[in-house]
Amino acid sequence: MKVLITGAAGFLGSHLSANLVEQGYQVIGLDDFSTGSMENLSRIKNHINFQIIEHDVRQPFEIQADAILNFACPASPIHYQSDPVKTIETNFLGIINMLHLAKKNGAILLQASTSEIYGDPTISPQNESYWGNVNPIGIRSCYDEGKRAAETLCFDYRRQYGVDTRVIRIFNTYGPNMAIGDGRVVSNFIVQALQGKDITIYGDGSQTRSFCFVSDLIDGILKVLFSEKIIDFPINLGNPNEFSVLELANTVLEITKSNSKIIFKELPGDDPKQRKPDISLAAKVLNWSPNIQLTEGVTKTTNYFTNIV
Repeated sequence: MKVLITGAAGFLGSHLSANLVEQGYQVIGLDDFSTGSMENLSRIKNHINFQIIEHDVRQPFEIQADAILNFACPASPIHYQSDPVKTIETNFLGIINMLHLAKKNGAILLQASTSEIYGDPTISPQNESYWGNVNPIGIRSCYDEGKRAAETLCFDYRRQYGVDTRVIRIFNTYGPNMAIGDGRVVSNFIVQALQGKDITIYGDGSQTRSFCFVSDLIDGILKVLFSEKIIDFPINLGNPNEFSVLELANTVLEITKSNSKIIFKELPGDDPKQRKPDISLAAKVLNWSPNIQLTEGVTKTTNYFTNIV
């Protein structure tokens, strides 16, 4: 199988690339390196089964592939809000270009969607039948609505053209290959603690998140990709164990043995108050559930950042 991965030098794309190459698949990675890094691909960059091409998915791309994994979009608010027009173009034009390619090749297309399509949810946990509570004109809308539009296109291409599209909704994920300073809460807290800086919480810390370690998520993604079942519905992938942001900060302080202080700042606009996936569908269809819990995952991630910081 020849697999095309967009966003291959990013956090999740690099893990997927390495996993598939080391399983013996031929992988072609695309990345414009706006947020991705070649360092993330150091394990495989010289491997005979791997090729990386600098390319912006907003532009069409032609290649033969049996499967396309579309992971090309910054997921950190700092990055996607820095150029919101590019963000929504990457989501909208990128998926159109990859769907054209999938249709031409008869390829599977796996779309990396997000829990952000649920917005600031009014139910918990969030299951796949929930339509969400999203501000269409806020500072996060370029990402949230871009991903929602991409899901629409995936299901329309399935219905209209018979393309085998598979949509996963990824909840908060963390682990090695996260970038320093990318604004995501786990990496922010760990780096601040290791550097002895104040740990910055936006809001009062009562907002909740459910944190999935990256190896668990990659396992779930590959189960979706290689499933022989018809998956004509979105699937949540994440860890359903819910923690407040303040609990996460205290866990990081305990693991890093840091003397950093916790400080509180104003909560940004449209920041969701709660994130908790209902993964019963993934358990039923894929026989998947995460194994690594927060303390173990934060310890592994701290070891990674210790070597960098």
